[in-house]
Amino acid sequence: MLRIERKYLVQNHRIDALRKRISSFVVPDMYTHVNDQGIREYTVRSIYFDSNNFSCYAEKREGVMLRRKFRIRGYDRPADNSYVVFEIKRKIEARQKKYRSKVLFRDVEELLRSGDYNRYVMPNGINSHDPDNAAKFLYHINKKQFVPTCLVVYEREAYFGKLDCGVRITFDKNIRSRLYPPVNSLYDEKEMKLLFKNHFILEIKYFRHEMPVWARSVVQEFRLRNDALSKYTIGVDANREKVLVTY
Repeated sequence: MLRIERKYLVQNHRIDALRKRISSFVVPDMYTHVNDQGIREYTVRSIYFDSNNFSCYAEKREGVMLRRKFRIRGYDRPADNSYVVFEIKRKIEARQKKYRSKVLFRDVEELLRSGDYNRYVMPNGINSHDPDNAAKFLYHINKKQFVPTCLVVYEREAYFGKLDCGVRITFDKNIRSRLYPPVNSLYDEKEMKLLFKNHFILEIKYFRHEMPVWARSVVQEFRLRNDALSKYTIGVDANREKVLVTY
């Protein structure tokens, strides 16, 4: 099933009011943990793959209706059992679907080199298609000669709807990036470029044809404008231009 995804660029000083406004309708994601400021969040780390001529980047810029992103995503800090997700994100306008497979971080380089997904993809007991998803990922990046192009890192507050667990609200903060990261540098944040000085990205995701009434009322009350925000393309732009995006 395709999920609808709406994104909004929000000023940092409004985050407390937004937290308070949605608190009656959501519960924190179970994977968040309390930071030093008492906020429940986790760190998201994604390495995006693209061609040498930035074909995925160009598709987004040109507004291609059906497009894909290819990325390796990990979380928080490295540990002996840290895993990453090989992910294809397919988008048709505002609707999107993800094809994911789980791999230990220490096996990523060998998997990319050997292509032996049956050996390295971790069973998760939920999605029996995980090896197939990894095979699709490897097929596309090899066919199109994709390379690691941009590392994007941010802190995420994540919530699920109380009345509808298919509704997901996220606040993505302190978004930063750098170009051409080796895959073994997923947890290395040297020379990262901050993308937004004064803003964070709010995402509202849901499966129904219409946004839940309570979420729609929040958007209207805070006068938020839906925007086609891509952390990948903004991250590429910021590093190419060597300037801070000061929205």
